Amino acid sequence: MRLLWLLASMIAGTLMTPLVLLAQEYPPDVTRGKVVYERHCLACHGPRGWGDGPNALILRIPPANFHRFNSYLKSDEELLRTIEYGVVYSPMHAWRGQLTDGEMQDVVAYIRLLSQQGR
Repeated sequence: MRLLWLLASMIAGTLMTPLVLLAQEYPPDVTRGKVVYERHCLACHGPRGWGDGPNALILRIPPANFHRFNSYLKSDEELLRTIEYGVVYSPMHAWRGQLTDGEMQDVVAYIRLLSQQGR
């Protein structure tokens, strides 16, 4: 009888517990980040992240130089937020809707690599 009660309570407890499915998270991939960077970021930020891309000359506000100290100090979350939502009153527009979350994380990983290569 006790076994039956225990089994019934376990089943009831499992049915009462909401089922939460989490998306599998993949680690950021620098190689994929490089492809996205070259397609969408290189024109302004340049091939090595110095802010010297071909479009940089025509912009009123210069693109971020990822080798500058203040860029280097930004957290990954800050960089992701900038990519995702853009920067008000600057040519850096929002990429939300154009890039997936994974692509944005991959780009951040590649930007980190670029910023370390210049040091």
